Amino acid sequence: MNFFSLAGRGDFKSSINIEIDLMKDPFYNEIKVRDKIFAFIFLVLFPVLSPAAVLKITVDATIHPVTSQYIRAAIDRADKENASLLIMTLNTPGGLDTSMREIIEKILSAKTPIAAFVSPSGGRSASAGFFIGIACDLFIMAPGTNTGAAHPVGVSITGQSMDKTMEDKVTNDAASYIKTLAEKRGRNVKMAEDAVRKSLSYTEKEALQGGLIDLIAKNGQDIIDAFDQKTIRRFKGETQVLHLKNEPVVEVPMSSRQKFLLTISNPNLAYILLMLGLLGLYFEFANPGAILPGVLGGISLLLAIFAFQILPINYVGLILILLAISMFVLEVKVHSYGVLSIGGITAMVIGSMMLVKAPIPELKPSLKIIIPVALGISLILIFLVTLVIRAHMRKATTGKEGLIGEIGAALTDLAPEGRVFVHGEYWQAEADAPVPRGSPIKVIQVLTHLKLRVTKANDGNK
Repeated sequence: MNFFSLAGRGDFKSSINIEIDLMKDPFYNEIKVRDKIFAFIFLVLFPVLSPAAVLKITVDATIHPVTSQYIRAAIDRADKENASLLIMTLNTPGGLDTSMREIIEKILSAKTPIAAFVSPSGGRSASAGFFIGIACDLFIMAPGTNTGAAHPVGVSITGQSMDKTMEDKVTNDAASYIKTLAEKRGRNVKMAEDAVRKSLSYTEKEALQGGLIDLIAKNGQDIIDAFDQKTIRRFKGETQVLHLKNEPVVEVPMSSRQKFLLTISNPNLAYILLMLGLLGLYFEFANPGAILPGVLGGISLLLAIFAFQILPINYVGLILILLAISMFVLEVKVHSYGVLSIGGITAMVIGSMMLVKAPIPELKPSLKIIIPVALGISLILIFLVTLVIRAHMRKATTGKEGLIGEIGAALTDLAPEGRVFVHGEYWQAEADAPVPRGSPIKVIQVLTHLKLRVTKANDGNK
């Protein structure tokens, strides 16, 4: 047996014996346990003890599902990274109640303190933005900004305004909501309620003097300097000291997906996508096999449908637009002497104006977009319908129908049958009356077995 293998086995047995002896030593076991405890503490507490940061997001849009998703994702990230503060820069005219409440629920349950900062100068945080600002731990405004004007505006599925009873119910509900938020945050409850019931709006100085906001600041650094080492009271009543000095400020931008969704949720773009989608599908159905118009139309229509899930759609307006398309199509089948075309244009324009019934103008398509697009699409559809009508009325030039009325020459005497030359081809033919050879003939019917029925043509038809 090999000497080296024996030596190796001996060393292995010796190392095992040494290890067993060490494990029997109480001091050795104490070291092992202490090392494991230190490793556990390092792994568990290191994320907590790691340097925090101040996160910053910018919301320069209406409040709807896309901005709600962006804000809530930023709060989740701030909580996960144990951020010292999340600064939410707001410049919004307001938006949808459901999205606003989603954001507020997330703010109230967040571990990270959140500061709403109305900026830049000339900006505003109105309506839903006012509710969000009141709900935050800190509410700050830049010079030259305003907030408030939070009276709720509701519409039905048909786009009609609410009746008086329903409006009172919605207003009372919103007033109670803002009162409880302002009270828990220690803000001026009366001013907050007046912003809802009376649609009052406040400048930054009025809001600070009235106790609605905590500070007037020019930028994020002013906020950090003002609240560093300050104690704030959280929504559930506990206090927290803010440590903000010398901490990095990390900007959290929208993801590519959120930017794309925010772009197509623009009401003007959504309306254009709807019109292009309907036009593309109409062109595909009118000219089967074109493929490209159908593909582009289908994609545009699906993107428009997604955008309309975000926007408050008036379905009566949508039905009017579809009715307009139907009228243009019927113009092909029914000769209405332009009545259906005029009705289609009227339905298209009115339906487009009624399409989005939103509580704020920023969620509605602009008339500067609606009128040109609606008229342009209507004229294009009328032009396409006119081409179809002309094609139907045009005399056929191929097949049996294309031979009717054609002028040819008799190659033999037709008494009553013989041969003729028509349309560059030789045919068997028969005539009701004798036709001399060489006489001009006119096709009046295509018979079976490649045979024509002809008659003698006048010399003027040559």
